[in-house]
Amino acid sequence: MRFLLAGLVSAAVFVAAGCGGGGSSGTSATVTGAPSGAQAWANSVCQAVTSWNSAITSAGASLRDNPTEEGLKSAADQIRSATKTLSDDLKGLGAPDTESGQEAKAATDELATELDQGLNKITSAVDEASGVSGALTAVSTVSSTLVTMGDQVSSTVQRLEQIDAQGELGDAFARSAACNGLGT
Repeated sequence: MRFLLAGLVSAAVFVAAGCGGGGSSGTSATVTGAPSGAQAWANSVCQAVTSWNSAITSAGASLRDNPTEEGLKSAADQIRSATKTLSDDLKGLGAPDTESGQEAKAATDELATELDQGLNKITSAVDEASGVSGALTAVSTVSSTLVTMGDQVSSTVQRLEQIDAQGELGDAFARSAACNGLGT
């Protein structure tokens, strides 16, 4: 069980590194005045992703500290809550006020759907876990699903940065204080 628990913790670290590592390729939030509509939208996306990363990492650490079936269920509850919040936040975003705003909205809606699907997979695995063998299987499923979800988040953020020909969203992500540290 410890080997698979280490895998879940590694998956959480991978998710955090994939979405939260690296520096910004643009300027930081030294821009004066209120953020533009596109920048406010980028801030909202990055704040939601950052919160999700923190919660996923915390869930992995929690499970590492309590490697039991109860610990698995507790970590899964944290993952469910964080993922539901991220999905709801993404669904709640309107389209940014850019030429490619509708395409950006479609990308965040698609990510929310993918996250919901991953969450369903995690929920099923944990709910069906019984005993040591079931817990081991659930940890494996949760780990691999978290890695997939982290990849989906990272690729969507990259896609959003490059989505418009005018570069408005890319600039907004680069100037967004909330996006610093997300590798944007």
